[in-house]
Amino acid sequence: MPKMKTRRAAAKRLRKTAKGHLKRSRGWKRHKLEAKEPKRRHRLRKAGLIHKADEPRLKKLVPYL
Repeated sequence: MPKMKTRRAAAKRLRKTAKGHLKRSRGWKRHKLEAKEPKRRHRLRKAGLIHKADEPRLKKLVPYL
């Protein structure tokens, strides 16, 4: 059976946690940061997890991650 191809765009945006879940960086932190509250900017620094319903679909995009 041939190897599966990894979607490079997804591989650059996702990381795997120790338990095997997928981790992502949060959006809305590129520009206009002075309009956002410091508390909100602080929360945007932390990584988020992929929702449970989306995880099987995204794991197919990055089979060897």
